Amino acid sequence: MTAAPVREPAARRASPAWWIGVSIVLVAANLRPAVVAVSPLLEEIRAVERLSGTAAGVLTALPVLCFGLLAPAAPRLAARFGIERSLLGALVVLCLGFALRIVDATAALFGGTVLVGAAIAIGNVLLPALIKRDFAHRAGLMTGLYTMAISAGGGLAAGLTVPVARAAGLGWHGAVGAWGLFALAALLVWSPRGFGAQHRPDAAETASPGGLWRNALAWQVTAFMGLQSLSFYAAAAWLPAIFVSRGADPTTAGWLLSLASGVGIVSSLVTPVIAARMRTQTAAVLAATGTSALGLLGILLLPGAEVVSMAVLGFGQGASLALALTLIVLRAPDGAHASQLSGMAQSVGYTVAATGPFLLGAVHDLTQTWTVPLVLLLALFLPQALCGGLAGRARFVVRRARDVRLTRPG
Repeated sequence: MTAAPVREPAARRASPAWWIGVSIVLVAANLRPAVVAVSPLLEEIRAVERLSGTAAGVLTALPVLCFGLLAPAAPRLAARFGIERSLLGALVVLCLGFALRIVDATAALFGGTVLVGAAIAIGNVLLPALIKRDFAHRAGLMTGLYTMAISAGGGLAAGLTVPVARAAGLGWHGAVGAWGLFALAALLVWSPRGFGAQHRPDAAETASPGGLWRNALAWQVTAFMGLQSLSFYAAAAWLPAIFVSRGADPTTAGWLLSLASGVGIVSSLVTPVIAARMRTQTAAVLAATGTSALGLLGILLLPGAEVVSMAVLGFGQGASLALALTLIVLRAPDGAHASQLSGMAQSVGYTVAATGPFLLGAVHDLTQTWTVPLVLLLALFLPQALCGGLAGRARFVVRRARDVRLTRPG
């Protein structure tokens, strides 16, 4: 079964493909700093705002929960306004969320976090659909650039937030809010695309494939998305705090998290290109999940070797994220299915993932040790490998509940 080509409206064809690609990468680079920038500052935020470990877990889980709960709205927004204008609106909300976080009030911190979570939820869902629609024959390369940008944005936020804040004499409000300038740059670059998209949503945006909620393959893609996201966000939220508890200063802890993201840039760029050329992606999924597990095991068992362990963990996490997004594109026969599958996978997946930071914080409060939370996180790599292996089989999700095998990969 092969997907029918989608004819692009003239307004879309007016922009050069390379410029569309650049704008997609810049938007993608803003899908993690709002979340990751909090992690290196979490202990300071807890002290200033007097948050318990559980409350801090809620803070770090809140944007991920928004990713899940608000993801179903993205295809509806695309059907009503088009993908470009929906992404433009999401960038506006993202900038407002950063501005609200600057306000010196705990309520503003949580309110701004909800806004940035809502904005990122829309971008998470619609960018893979945009890639499927406009770059169907270069899906591997574009997905690689997209996931590389996500990893790069997270890495910059993890590594630069604390040292820049200290150099500029900023408190945590200014340190987190400063990333709003990066979001504003993306808004300015994307604005011509959003305002210039004078077209009605085409069939790729308005079609309602249906049946995915009864489709086993769609659930396998969703489960893999959720479990790898849970691992990433739980680790990003608490690993810096774990390193600080071992004697590292916050700057070093932030750079260790940045190292993982930096290594993940390489794997997130290369993995989709390789995976898109494979008939099945099962072997790639198992390799990525196993690498992540090995890195986390090193953090648990080898104190003092955090640099190596974080590099290994980052490589596996980058590859796993890239595969999760690649599977959405490869398992969908067209842009409409990609939008619906992306919405389902990220809605359920991120809702599941949101429990990770909260549960790790709660278990730490209960046990007063980081060993038990890390062991629980390590155990979740088993179902992640199983679900990802099944999702890697060469099939399309379709309108029927029954899977249809691909006649060729991708």
